[in-house]
Amino acid sequence: MTTTATARTDRTTRSAPSALQLEAVRVTYPDGREADGSPRIATALDSADVAVDRGEFAVVLGPSGSGKSTLLSVAAGLVVPEQGRVLVDGTDLTALGERRRTELRRERIGVVFQQPNLLPALSVADQLLVTGHLGGLRGRRLRAQQERAAELLERVGMAEYARRLPHELSGGQRQRVNIARALFTRPAVLLVDEPTSALDHDRARSIVQLLVGVTRELSVATVMVTHDDEFAADADQVIRLRDGRIMDPQESPVGA
Repeated sequence: MTTTATARTDRTTRSAPSALQLEAVRVTYPDGREADGSPRIATALDSADVAVDRGEFAVVLGPSGSGKSTLLSVAAGLVVPEQGRVLVDGTDLTALGERRRTELRRERIGVVFQQPNLLPALSVADQLLVTGHLGGLRGRRLRAQQERAAELLERVGMAEYARRLPHELSGGQRQRVNIARALFTRPAVLLVDEPTSALDHDRARSIVQLLVGVTRELSVATVMVTHDDEFAADADQVIRLRDGRIMDPQESPVGA
């Protein structure tokens, strides 16, 4: 059964393909063996359809094991589904080889990890610039990105900390740098994995408000995975998962 996510936006007026599209995506994995010795297969995603436009903030909700992490991994091109298609800015990731998928992920997809994983020896500004270096920029081209880094740090409220090292920052500040780093390459899609799990309520709320703001201002399609139902109120689209299946809007999340 294929179901779609609930949304507050009018999705019937879309004039161009969504920045991120999952079409009838199915992902399974080995899960031990049955009593008779035959392999047991678990379904992580079952016929999942998702469409997120530029400037749209989508929240993915569901209990542990519901398929949230798999959905994010598929959208990032880290997992290739056995059925269905995944399109980023109109390019089908499932039709690409591993090398081209990696290039597209680096150029068109930004990822905000649950843990910022900042490089301890690099300043806040250099955390962003190293992204350009890994992307092949050198010399004057890399130095030209310093203005881009400064603009993003200003946008996430970290400009005055540009020369600080990660250990000199709070958890919320490190997550703001993580967001700026993910946006550095001007991605079409921003994938966010539980960004508030280690933060108190006020800092968590400020991080989500920041993500909503940059989604609108930078016209990026943002998908945020969270366990916190509170953030559904901030979303243009809510995707509820249970047992690998996107719940129909009429289905109750109780007991999910």
